[in-house]
Amino acid sequence: MTELLEAAELEKLEEGRLRPAWPRGLPVLLVKTGGAVYALENRCAHMGCPLAAGSLDGYTLQCPCHDWRFDVRDGSFLDAPELRLRTYAVVIQDGKVFIKADL
Repeated sequence: MTELLEAAELEKLEEGRLRPAWPRGLPVLLVKTGGAVYALENRCAHMGCPLAAGSLDGYTLQCPCHDWRFDVRDGSFLDAPELRLRTYAVVIQDGKVFIKADL
């Protein structure tokens, strides 16, 4: 069943910054870039490293542990697009950021 989970207040997301959130205990990384908000799993597909400690360059998120790079728009690993991070659809409503998650 898909649920809408509150992840953050929109005004607290800064352009180009990585913000971890734990809606209902899910490790989620919120990214505001290019004027849009994206939500991804906050664990690298390689060894589970927390991506919130990584860096962002445009739409490219770089893992702090082994430099793996992902596209925040679809979670794809830039060196092998068949590998990807889990992404969540984002809904912005009443100044809050929600993610759609299957629980």
